Amino acid sequence: MNNIRPSIGGQWYPDNPELLVQNLEMYLSNVEVEKTDGKLFGIIVPHAGHMYSGQVAAHAFKCILGMDFDTVIVVSPSHFLPDGNIITTSHDAYQTPLGRVEIDRVTLNEINNKLMENFEEKLIHVSNDPEHAIEVELPFLQYILKSFRLVPIMIFNQSSEIASALGHSIAQVIADRNALLVASSDLSHFYPDKIARNFDEEMLRRIQAFDPEGVIQVEILERGFACGRGAISTALYACRELGANKVRVLNYANSGEVSGDYDSVVGYGAAVIYQMKLIKEENQAVEYKVG
Repeated sequence: MNNIRPSIGGQWYPDNPELLVQNLEMYLSNVEVEKTDGKLFGIIVPHAGHMYSGQVAAHAFKCILGMDFDTVIVVSPSHFLPDGNIITTSHDAYQTPLGRVEIDRVTLNEINNKLMENFEEKLIHVSNDPEHAIEVELPFLQYILKSFRLVPIMIFNQSSEIASALGHSIAQVIADRNALLVASSDLSHFYPDKIARNFDEEMLRRIQAFDPEGVIQVEILERGFACGRGAISTALYACRELGANKVRVLNYANSGEVSGDYDSVVGYGAAVIYQMKLIKEENQAVEYKVG
């Protein structure tokens, strides 16, 4: 069965595979990141077009260079589909210029079963959706990991209750598996640069504090914004249950630094979620400051 989700190649990233690889290599070569001292469970990356957010995203993706994962769970917001609280694709695969990415239907079904069993929630399957926030991460993952199966999850209801339920369900399913969690989210949208940086600093502070509830509350209180706050919170809940104890924000920028328009910008942040060896916690903890 050749049931492939329509691609956004040529819109959010180049549809020419050679040019796409050149861009990915450029983004990754421009990044130097300190090696994570401990087991890596997840990353947080932006999902704008590569020309805007690719360089920021590369900071997180570079952390998984040289690693292998059997399954990658990408959790994003659902920007367009109000079909249910939690949404996934009904297709068998995503297609990018770098090839086909198969859906890990077994893991997806097990997550759905846990949601239904423990929280009376379920994954709603849709086809031909216009959502970009999952696919835009795939070329980086394909280039770095080469081979993996995908679990795509889109969150429409970005409440703490849904994030906690989904995070717990994911953690239960992948506890003994070689899996990576990817939270796909941009930060504040369409504020002037100075205001955006204040909002984004507060959101990044909650992320680095490993505070999944705080990520949701910051937006409710209008102190910081992230279109994928539910995705970030889900990843934090899941990774914490799996044993992670540290989040490190790696990079921040906004669209004004690419477009030159600082009157209305979108913020982008990259972070890594991992288990730090507790004996080194005190010496290695570093507070992150935006710009």
